[in-house]
Amino acid sequence: MPDRPPVVIPETITVHLGPPDAPAENITVPFAEYIKNVASSEIYPTWPEEAIRANIYAQISYALNRVFTEWYRSQGYDFDITNSTRYDQSFVAGRDIFENISTLVDELFNDYLTRGNAVEPLFAQYCNGTTVTCPGGLSQWGTVPLAEQGLSAEEIVRSFYGNDINIIRNAPIAPNLGGSWPGTVFRLGDVSEDVRTIQNRLNRISTNFPTIPKIYPADGIYDADTERAVRAFQQQFNLTPDGIAGKATWYRLAFLFNTVKRLSELDSEGLTLEDISRQFPETLREGASGPGVQLLQYFLAVAGEYYDQLPRWQAAGIDGIFGPQTRAAAAAYQRMLGLPETGVVDRTTWNALVSTYRSILAAQPTQGWLEEVAGLPDIFLVEGMRGDAVRQAQMLINIIARGYPQVPTVTVDGIFGPATRDAAAVIQSLAGLPPTGAIGPLTWEDMAQLARNVLGASQTAEGQYPGYPVGEEANA
Repeated sequence: MPDRPPVVIPETITVHLGPPDAPAENITVPFAEYIKNVASSEIYPTWPEEAIRANIYAQISYALNRVFTEWYRSQGYDFDITNSTRYDQSFVAGRDIFENISTLVDELFNDYLTRGNAVEPLFAQYCNGTTVTCPGGLSQWGTVPLAEQGLSAEEIVRSFYGNDINIIRNAPIAPNLGGSWPGTVFRLGDVSEDVRTIQNRLNRISTNFPTIPKIYPADGIYDADTERAVRAFQQQFNLTPDGIAGKATWYRLAFLFNTVKRLSELDSEGLTLEDISRQFPETLREGASGPGVQLLQYFLAVAGEYYDQLPRWQAAGIDGIFGPQTRAAAAAYQRMLGLPETGVVDRTTWNALVSTYRSILAAQPTQGWLEEVAGLPDIFLVEGMRGDAVRQAQMLINIIARGYPQVPTVTVDGIFGPATRDAAAVIQSLAGLPPTGAIGPLTWEDMAQLARNVLGASQTAEGQYPGYPVGEEANA
């Protein structure tokens, strides 16, 4: 099954019963019930059916745009939309719903409008068309004569918004999780799809605010370039300039990204599928393959060494193919933590597994850095980082370089600069990994194995080496 599509219909929507800054009640209602209330509050049940349908399409798309762009939540509010007609749509808590409108909404509530190649729900601005007019938007009363002329709802919608309007039908329904922030503070060394989201948003915002440097490539690796761009963004918008992306930075990014792309305007720049394509799967399940699965298996294997409830792994099982063994191990891990036992690794399971992996490494006694996989750094090493873990990686690189001429030697200074990044990328290419230059668990594994091969091939007798030191003194 594919990952969740970019737009889903929320099961519920939270409405603020007043203008955004007013001290008013928030109520959460099923999304379909919200649309029924709005339609019953704004249009007449005696209108022609195609006119009612056209208005419902606009009302659904308007509300979905507010949810999708997190228009209010990205500004620090705890609701999705208001009931103030100055800002949003009319919603009257507890009002009666017209029967024919209820029936139509039940049919249409998971259909919405988009424009051209854009994937976000259209910000379907509209007005009543009598006391208030809105150029470029839909006139509610204006839909009536068009319906009486025999136009369909689709034709009515396009007559107002343009011929490049699409109607997306039968969108999937999913829980409204109350905001996109994943609950994680992102910093140097983190690797995830959420980091890639941060990078993509920074790159687009920097087009309007050129003091923010571009990040290339936007690969989901929180490296020194990403840290610099985050810090510049924070300085530009009066946040603490620490280069760490927490909740405040995440939502400020979301708000500015929506603003510069005009996602909540009729003339939106638009989001394309390419804009929101995922480098890292949102879920891993049986049938998947690749480095992401291999990393999952590695984490499960390490956890299996320390928890009796989990199965033990053989090295051959870490093959990058999500088969029955991987599914069973994932399900066992979920059972151990009290998570839904699906065998499918979603965002919650993945984050928990990474946390378990880091906890195991933190509890590990110090062991030989070359002989043991456990005890290696618990985060990805990326350009801009410093410390003993970087020094260990540089020592490994230089050992590998003795046996593989294509691998350049590096200075063992504990500073992860461009030379270390480029050498790591060459090693990754040798090992069949994506040549990102970031050193994560799989790269550590392969570096250790390649170094063992070089040392083993250079031995002249048991315990005898060809005259160069192996240890912390090793250097290029």
